[in-house]
Amino acid sequence: MTSEAVGPRRIDPDPSPLTLPLDVPDPERPAPALSGRAPVCPVVLPTGDRAWLVRTHADNRTVMSDPRFSRAAAAAAGAPRARNIPLDAASITTMDPPEHTRMRRIVGGAFNPRRLERLREGVRATARTLVDDVAARVVTGEPADLVAGLARPLALSVIADLLGLPEEDRADFRRWCDAYLRSAPDEAAAAREAAERLDDYFTELVRARREEPGEDLFGELISARDEDLLDDAELHTFAVTLLVAGYETVAAQLACSLVVLLRQGPPVSRFLDGEGLRPGVLEELLRFTPVAVTGGTIRVATADVELSGVRIRRGEAVLPALGAANRDPAVFPEPDRFDPERRERPGAAPHLAFGYGPHRCLGAHLARIELATALEELLTRLPGLRPATPLDDLRWDLSKPLRCPRTLPVLDGTDARTPGTPKEKST
Repeated sequence: MTSEAVGPRRIDPDPSPLTLPLDVPDPERPAPALSGRAPVCPVVLPTGDRAWLVRTHADNRTVMSDPRFSRAAAAAAGAPRARNIPLDAASITTMDPPEHTRMRRIVGGAFNPRRLERLREGVRATARTLVDDVAARVVTGEPADLVAGLARPLALSVIADLLGLPEEDRADFRRWCDAYLRSAPDEAAAAREAAERLDDYFTELVRARREEPGEDLFGELISARDEDLLDDAELHTFAVTLLVAGYETVAAQLACSLVVLLRQGPPVSRFLDGEGLRPGVLEELLRFTPVAVTGGTIRVATADVELSGVRIRRGEAVLPALGAANRDPAVFPEPDRFDPERRERPGAAPHLAFGYGPHRCLGAHLARIELATALEELLTRLPGLRPATPLDDLRWDLSKPLRCPRTLPVLDGTDARTPGTPKEKST
């Protein structure tokens, strides 16, 4: 579908399309450009294609669960897209049932929460080592960068271990992922080259694992029952999807969550209790801190559908705005206030940070393990953590679909604790 097929229509008091990405570097703060706009409003994507941005909690749930909004159609040739790289039609994220149902059944066992809990201690050991390095720096009075020193290396280590990627290859993956996600038109060639590098690498890795399966996720999928076998193309596409989503998204979420906690003022240790993070803190961070520029993955309508009084025509693109949905005042009282007690109240609505419906994030439980563990280790070891520079002066990377501060320099207002083991949560 060409971009001309989608046009602004009635309902919106300002019918001129918004241009993405919106100028909102700090994910804690709502986009001023959305003020006064209709619940469903026209937008121009970074590629120049057009779509409808869907903002309410109820409409987002509809878009993510109604089969008339298709991910497969969004991956078709000529469909509107938000990134330089066309969507891969073989990816689990771009399939509709029954193909998506089959793929989800095959790979879902590897992401069973009980299985993932076995990774918790390894995640904690990695986080503790990284926090030790951060602490060793701040006790000298020098600032430490929590993006380069904690968020990115932890997220990369966890997903690379899950896939069984050699240590010596991980710097390449970090560089390829960075280029792969860039959406500026002048970076399209670099994004395509990164996509080719990732594709070539995993094609070869799948071939090698066919000959010698390991005990990691790849080994488990390759050794599956005959009726559950993935072909080589499905395996390497799933690996690319998992690497990019599991690395960049978790790293950005952790970094942005740390910005939010630091903005609450000292001491950050008040977000801990005797068991780890206080109940409700992590879920409120996920609700309050959207890391995606829009907050969702693009879909294309396969039939005419009405959302909040706007008729979405067959063939038009729709973009969920999960960040806006998680700040919907009809669902979340005082939505722009960070309130760790929110989820503990009777009748509290669930956030949509991990999506909703058939495509709800497969790695949600693993992401929660990583985020909670990293925060517990950091806040336990450095209870007086404070920003080294004003948070309003942070520079943000706006070149990707995900928001993340380029750096997050911190100091500690108290003596860093001697390395020790925080009280472990029972699992």
